[in-house]
Amino acid sequence: MTEPAVEAVDSFGITAERLFTEVWSRDVMPVRERRLLLLGLLVGQGLNRQLDVQLDAALRTGELTEVELREVVVFLAHYAGWSRGAELNAQVEELIERVRMERSDGQDGAG
Repeated sequence: MTEPAVEAVDSFGITAERLFTEVWSRDVMPVRERRLLLLGLLVGQGLNRQLDVQLDAALRTGELTEVELREVVVFLAHYAGWSRGAELNAQVEELIERVRMERSDGQDGAG
């Protein structure tokens, strides 16, 4: 008797699908609040690559403004420590500059 073939499992895909179809779409708490919680968690754990993605999403979707992202930096620096706060500040400022440049490039091409 032969064993059935073992198929590779896309555990990341399964997790991502569940996150976006179930966890992020629940209506008990707004997406903006979920994003803020996640930002705090990622800063606290020093997960900067994941933090880049979440900061970008927060700004581009309008969940958080530039001013609000800077306020997140001020707040989290006091709880996560100055080193992580300084790193977060650099990430936020680089993101803001990048998005502003992209938006200005897009406007130049349209006009």
